[in-house]
Amino acid sequence: MSQTHVSETHGPRRLQRAQLELPAGSAWRRLPMIGLVLAVIGIGASLALGAGTPQFYFSWLVAFTFFVSIGLGGLFFVLVHHATKAGWGIVVRRLAEHMMGVLPLMVVLFVPVYLGMHDLYHWSHLDAVAHDPVLASKQAYLNPGFFLARTLFLFACWSLLAYFFGSASRRQDTTGDPQLSARMIRWSGPALFVFALTLTFAAFDWIMSLDPHWYSTIFGVYFFGGSVVAALAFLSVLTVLLRSSGVLTEVVSTEHLHDLGKLLFAFTVFWSYIAFSQFMLIWYANLPEETLWYHHRLEGSWRTATACLAWGHFAIPFLFLLPRTIKRKQPLLLMGALWMLAIHYFDLYWLIMPVLHAEGLRFHLLDLTTFLGVGGVFLAAVGWRMARDPLVPVRDPRLLESIAFENF
Repeated sequence: MSQTHVSETHGPRRLQRAQLELPAGSAWRRLPMIGLVLAVIGIGASLALGAGTPQFYFSWLVAFTFFVSIGLGGLFFVLVHHATKAGWGIVVRRLAEHMMGVLPLMVVLFVPVYLGMHDLYHWSHLDAVAHDPVLASKQAYLNPGFFLARTLFLFACWSLLAYFFGSASRRQDTTGDPQLSARMIRWSGPALFVFALTLTFAAFDWIMSLDPHWYSTIFGVYFFGGSVVAALAFLSVLTVLLRSSGVLTEVVSTEHLHDLGKLLFAFTVFWSYIAFSQFMLIWYANLPEETLWYHHRLEGSWRTATACLAWGHFAIPFLFLLPRTIKRKQPLLLMGALWMLAIHYFDLYWLIMPVLHAEGLRFHLLDLTTFLGVGGVFLAAVGWRMARDPLVPVRDPRLLESIAFENF
């Protein structure tokens, strides 16, 4: 069997190629085709069920923000990995690079959001702006042309960051140049600054402006917390399933799963802290223009949904992910990660859907079909990257250090 050589100052070590890339006959190599089939079925069914209807656009927005948030969380993982010079995560960094590499493609999936702007965003109605002093005061910022320009700029920034760090990492697979690692570390700090600003504006534009009278100064941090939780959960799912299929078993150990679980637990608590801080400050100030947003989510069945979100996004995962054993057992970590992906989707649904269904929670078949459509494109792109490139940075100078990592 062919082998890939990985060396370290402590001495050479040889790893089977099957541990560093997908084997030729692996079922994982069918993931791009599976994703494309899901995309065709999901998008086709969505168009047939309700193309051009408000429900279609709102369901699409929920699915779009869900999968974009996973890509953004993957980008953050890569940037913070380089900024902190972390060694343990090198063996899973490439999977995060595959996740962030989908971001340039996601701009195409923004098209339905732009086409449905008149149904999604109240501020896009000129007659509404003319009769609303609040909307009129925000018109310089909230207008269709500037909205589209900002979105294109956001995706351009994310695409450039994903290309720079992703291409440097893949180039190192060939050259083994340690200066590429130094360059990525050097630029990770400024990149994190760009990332923080652009993600914040994306949260403001795509979600918070659905209710243009409401505002929150920490909503960008709220969306950031959810994005990182979703990315860590997706990364954990990928890692566990790859190991279960016999790939990466000699590269990714229980120690790495433990650290992924710890990060997932930490950012679950972080999201909860931000969510509570936002609610508590708005409740305490008791300003009508702020409290009305929560009032809509504390009426009818949305009140039950709010309670479920509090329990499902904090209390339950906090207690489940807290024990050390949970984070070191593949099936248990997989269960926790899948739960966090599901509750993150519900969080975005809770943020977006009350604008359309103020009377109460109401799931629609389009919620499922749009999820399959957008998710199919996302999985196809991630699967294509996994099949094209090694699953780990094979010539990163600290790879063997990462492989030998142990928790204390």
